[in-house]
Amino acid sequence: MSDAATHAPGRQYGQAGGLSYLQAHGGTTGTPAPVGSLQVPVGKPTIGTAELSRFTIGLAAFFGAFVMREPAPYELFMVVIIPLFLLSGLKISRLAIALTTLWLLFNIGGLLSMFTMADYKGIPLYLAVTLFLGLSSVFWCAVIEADMGRLRTIMRGYVLGATITALFGIAGYFNAFPGASMFTLYDRAMGVFQDPNVFGPFLVLPTIYLVYGLLFRSLSIAPIRAVLLMILLFGIFLSFSRAAWGLVVFSGGLLYFFSLITQTDPAVRLRLILMGFAGLAAVALALLVALQFEAVYEMFEVRAKVVQEYDGAEVGRFARHWIGFAWALENPLGIGPLEFGLTLGEDTHNIWVKSLMAYGWLGFFSYLTITVITLVAGGRLIGRTRPWQPYLHCAYAAYVGHLLVGWVIDLDHWRHVFLITGIIWGCIGLELRHGQRYRRAQSEQTV
Repeated sequence: MSDAATHAPGRQYGQAGGLSYLQAHGGTTGTPAPVGSLQVPVGKPTIGTAELSRFTIGLAAFFGAFVMREPAPYELFMVVIIPLFLLSGLKISRLAIALTTLWLLFNIGGLLSMFTMADYKGIPLYLAVTLFLGLSSVFWCAVIEADMGRLRTIMRGYVLGATITALFGIAGYFNAFPGASMFTLYDRAMGVFQDPNVFGPFLVLPTIYLVYGLLFRSLSIAPIRAVLLMILLFGIFLSFSRAAWGLVVFSGGLLYFFSLITQTDPAVRLRLILMGFAGLAAVALALLVALQFEAVYEMFEVRAKVVQEYDGAEVGRFARHWIGFAWALENPLGIGPLEFGLTLGEDTHNIWVKSLMAYGWLGFFSYLTITVITLVAGGRLIGRTRPWQPYLHCAYAAYVGHLLVGWVIDLDHWRHVFLITGIIWGCIGLELRHGQRYRRAQSEQTV
């Protein structure tokens, strides 16, 4: 039996993009309400009113844009709100428990790897941050399962934070005010981050979310979305991060592909194709204008090379990947977190090598399991018309892009990757709950 036959259809993808939270839920009381013939699972507010809890969630996503020092405001805020939500009745589903177990195994691998070292140095704090970030993805999963309306709030907070940090990065690059250079590194914009190579990829999810908004949301605020999109794209460009450049192109293209294959209205599909060409032309024009600045052109010329000198050197990035895989065969517990970089002078720049070296084989297989479940379970939902489908499409496209980037850079402490993972798992949880309710309704009809 087809998916269409086993799941009550909601609105089409293009139309679902225009759904407001109230339309999707039929109110804010926590009572499930129909969307088409789809029953949307809605949880009860966890802290005071629904508005307060959603504001808190949005603020947490907003703080993720400011990570110049550790602990960052994001960690400090999350350390406070996670216990509050739990004490206020936030339920942890079996899906969230499974994700928790996998992150615990990942960190146990790191702990065992640490025990192989003679000097622990700052490793306990490093592993504590890893564990906290893993649990943060569980938190995002749980709050989304409890109330899908939080997806919009999360993305709004993310977009706002990303816009502000991008503006700081742009201002820093052009030295727009005294002291603005603190928002750059090696003549590259880094915003309110420690590294341009994290700043650039951080901006990708809100960028493609704005692209989705331009394609499917109300035209009344399209000019605002267009301005925000240009700011984020310019920030990504000035980060001069090859990973970010490739990531925004790949993830944006994947989102566009999802939009085309899930759209059944020929007129809307034609509009998507025309808007796609218009978007490419706008980006090309913006790039042409940016390259008129001599400093920008010179940096672009250097960074646009696929293989930099430090990539292909004798002990360069790619050579270190092979060294790490070879060492993993001899050291099943790993060699200790951060030890690889201290030994060879540079970090692994590969999440899989990083997992093997810092978290051992136990950590590697735990991370691999999380990745496979995210890809497979999340991928199965791509074609299902649900109110949360737009958010799933954006997060999934960004996740796949980051997974590819993970072959040339470490991701284990990228806060936004854990948020993206939590969004996808939260959508998986929403789908599971919908399936349970649908089967229960079918059972009651046959009795």
